[in-house]
Amino acid sequence: MKSFLDEISKLRKTSISKKVNKKLKEFKNFKNKDEWFSEMCFCLLTANSKAKTALNIQDELGVDGFIKAKEIEIRNCIKRNKHRFHNNKARYIVEARSSCNIKDLLKNKSSRDAREFLVKNIKGLGYKEASHFLRNVGYFDLAILDRHILNLMVEDKIIRNKPKTLNKKVYFEIENKFKDLAKKLKMSCAELDLYMWYIKTKDIIK
Repeated sequence: MKSFLDEISKLRKTSISKKVNKKLKEFKNFKNKDEWFSEMCFCLLTANSKAKTALNIQDELGVDGFIKAKEIEIRNCIKRNKHRFHNNKARYIVEARSSCNIKDLLKNKSSRDAREFLVKNIKGLGYKEASHFLRNVGYFDLAILDRHILNLMVEDKIIRNKPKTLNKKVYFEIENKFKDLAKKLKMSCAELDLYMWYIKTKDIIK
């Protein structure tokens, strides 16, 4: 079977590389603190759901909706978009409002420290979702170990099997392997993630 590393090398010579670079530039340009909170809510919604479903909810609610809408309005929006766990997700978003100044709370923290803060303080964010959020606002040195990434790593025998649970120890072990791959390809973890995601989905969302 052809290695996905070979596929990435080929993709870097195509128009896909422009799409990847454009997306990375967008991540770097997240400046507004309300947009940071909206992006954190998006990542809360990606857990146990497709990214496109979470994106549809984010587009419908908008930044103001995440910040000001009533919990029942958020719940109905989530349910309308056929997202699972609409009750829990709506509650997590409302509870997260106590940290709506998340940009300021993470100021001057390293990516690792920022992730630990999110996992400990934002209910509904695990290491994957916290890493996803941080990548989307410009931290490029963390791995987002979602099913697409893990499946590729298993298929290429980089890891033996897909873990049933991703506790902190297992997450960091696999993340280190992911970082080694990024270093081998001379790219950031964020860039590698987008290429791997494209290989599996033929799309680049965020």
